[in-house]
Amino acid sequence: MIPTYNCTGYLKEALLSVLAQDPGPAAMQIEVVDDASTDADVAAMVASVGAGRVLYFRQPVNVGSLRNFETCINRAQGHLVHLLHGNDRTVTGFYEKLTQLFEQYPEAGAAFTHYASINEQGQRQHAPPPVAEVAGILPNWLLRIAEYQRLQYVSIAVRRAVYEKLGGFYGTSYGEDWEMWVRIAAHYPVAYIPEILAEYRGHTNSISWEKARSGEIIPDLMNVMARIQQHVPKSDRHRILALSKRYYANFGIGTAYHLLHESQNWSQAHFHLLQALKLSKHPSVYYHILKFYVKFLLRKT
Repeated sequence: MIPTYNCTGYLKEALLSVLAQDPGPAAMQIEVVDDASTDADVAAMVASVGAGRVLYFRQPVNVGSLRNFETCINRAQGHLVHLLHGNDRTVTGFYEKLTQLFEQYPEAGAAFTHYASINEQGQRQHAPPPVAEVAGILPNWLLRIAEYQRLQYVSIAVRRAVYEKLGGFYGTSYGEDWEMWVRIAAHYPVAYIPEILAEYRGHTNSISWEKARSGEIIPDLMNVMARIQQHVPKSDRHRILALSKRYYANFGIGTAYHLLHESQNWSQAHFHLLQALKLSKHPSVYYHILKFYVKFLLRKT
């Protein structure tokens, strides 16, 4: 299922990455769910690239990312659901190997692969460390994923029955996926393949960057962290929350760097630094904030 909104410049790549692995309509549904895009004639593009193989559904009005994801899940007919955002790509082998993993571990509620980040031109930039060295069920996964987000939508498939039991994405439009992966891990084993079979695209017109510019990232994450606590064993909640706050405080500092580099908007950057300090007063956070200001002052002199 391919949710999309105003990213038509990348959608063709997403579609081609799926069609290159197409096992046929009896085995896989391919459908674009368009949240009333205004940047192009998405229906015509899907018809051209999909050549009749790709289904298309358009929301009558823009409903927002969470409602669009919900529509994807509700329209999905298969037993496994993959939400491939219209600006991301899969790598050959993604669907075949994940299907095999689900067959090998029928107890798994979800399974994901390692992923790499790509830029607007589709060039690979970096990949985070793999979460495991060998394929299989991840041990102690709940506490690990509850600490911070370790995967992207593009890299994970979820059993439809799991979504039906646990419900969909809700609460915020930033970090909602992290809460979902924690929710799944609290109820089901999760399997993993340490091979890069998914590509996540970062670009300045994404929802994430809109949230960064508006200053909503840290407040959204604080909301998500609070909701994640209910899924964590009581004995681990304080420790996990402290680690999460420290991680995302430093993430906020990194966002401030990106904003300053992108637009030279000091007020936006300063706002993110203040939010980071509200999240965590760990010495590493103070250190990185001080380092940020020193770098900024040196550039001004």
